[in-house]
Amino acid sequence: MFLDRLPESAFYVGLMWEKAARKFPAAPVTLDEPLATLPTLGTHFTYASVADVVADLSARLWRMGVRPSERVAVHKSDNFDISLLASAVSRIGGVPVMISAALPGEIVGKLLERLDQPWLITDAAKLAGPLDGVPVRELTHETLLAGTDEHDGLRLIAAVEDAPRRSPVTMHPTHPTLITHTSGTTGVSKLMVHNARGLFHRLLPQQIMAWPVRRKETVALCMSFVHSRFFHSLGVFLNYGNPLVVLHDPDPDKIAPTFVRHRPGLVETHPNNFIQWEELATAAGSPLASVRYYSSTFDAIHPRTIQRLLAASRRRRPMLVQLYGQSETGPISGAVYTEKGASRMDGRDVGYVLPGFIRVRVVDDAGRPVPKGTAGHLELRGRSTVMTYLGEHERYLRNKNDGWWRLGDMGHLGRFGKLHLIDREIDRIDDIDSNLEVEDVLMSRLPELLEAIIVIGTDGEPVPVICTRRDAPLDTDRWAKATADLPALAPPLHWPFSEVPRTSTWKVRRVEITQMLRENRVPVLNADD
Repeated sequence: MFLDRLPESAFYVGLMWEKAARKFPAAPVTLDEPLATLPTLGTHFTYASVADVVADLSARLWRMGVRPSERVAVHKSDNFDISLLASAVSRIGGVPVMISAALPGEIVGKLLERLDQPWLITDAAKLAGPLDGVPVRELTHETLLAGTDEHDGLRLIAAVEDAPRRSPVTMHPTHPTLITHTSGTTGVSKLMVHNARGLFHRLLPQQIMAWPVRRKETVALCMSFVHSRFFHSLGVFLNYGNPLVVLHDPDPDKIAPTFVRHRPGLVETHPNNFIQWEELATAAGSPLASVRYYSSTFDAIHPRTIQRLLAASRRRRPMLVQLYGQSETGPISGAVYTEKGASRMDGRDVGYVLPGFIRVRVVDDAGRPVPKGTAGHLELRGRSTVMTYLGEHERYLRNKNDGWWRLGDMGHLGRFGKLHLIDREIDRIDDIDSNLEVEDVLMSRLPELLEAIIVIGTDGEPVPVICTRRDAPLDTDRWAKATADLPALAPPLHWPFSEVPRTSTWKVRRVEITQMLRENRVPVLNADD
């Protein structure tokens, strides 16, 4: 029974590797590139050897002066060592603060200021690039260098030798244990404070859902290393001893040979990366043939994408498991789609509210509950919500309504707790019932689209920003036919996929796109594309 493998009622990211190593020391871990801080270790590990890396890094950080309860911001070039450095900080009782490599230096500076003199782990590339001009020395207690390149006389973690190993330091389950940030789709990211007990209540339902996959499948993860979801995915599969393939580059041309080589049975990435991976369905070597389980979180996923992914599998009864959730709350609802069911799915249905873990209600503009089936503002009550927004507690409290957490999404509840999303509150356009539903229709009718985003134009009109696969030209006749029965849209803006502003989890920054339209900062495809 799965209950004998559930973790205790606190989840510590600093302990998960050595706990897993005690049960499954030889379980393999394969990376798509070496660790930036310890590159000589290569790309092939076991649970035991990764646990040893975490213990080694924690000893080095202690030698360099990091102590329990101190905040340590981790902001460096994208690499799996981001999560291992965070685990090392946590292992000695520090509080890792995960700051995405995708954030501009100006925003990073604001977050460092909010952290009130934290330690900073970064690298030479960041300091010489996006952080050049940011007063890092004034904003931090000390900056430590990850990677192997020196910069401005700062201490290199990799250069610390013979640091004695230490026993782990376990803070109280209600003490801050991890700080992550919101996606920043609506402005400057908010810093979210988690404790080990709250992280456990997020892990528990995911652990239960993953029981059928225990030890049986190789798991491939290609996700943001700074997001709490990545730590929970590790927590789930480390607890069950699954072989892991950890990837940082979602480029389909690089993913394909990796999947052909390792033949994963479960894969997880961001929904917008799954859209890119649709082309793997017909790629040489059938890279998706071995996949029985697709795991999708962070955002709703387009029905077309689900159908293509499931059709590419040669496994018996392949399925896609979708979890809808938010950074502040963890998973809220879940749905399972088979190939047959995906053809009938509504892309705005995000499954059933997790029974026994989460309660969701729908309220009107005044905060009063509305009848079932009526659209309104979604609110949640559960034990997995973050403790606060660091330095913005009043802002945190403004999201509370008599103990209920305002999600910022519009939707309604159906029978048996089935949740239907309409739009983000901030993205509503008066002339369209649901931007997201129109986007789903466009994606389904035009397979060549890689992205379809409906935003508010300069005059309040709905403007479609679209991207095509490999930036191919848009067929205007096909566009006209696909939009003929939809609400009136402005002429489409065809942008290069790489120019769409995104978060670290590949969510589209809609507010930034609207601002770009207002300032006439519109990217264009190369003339010869």
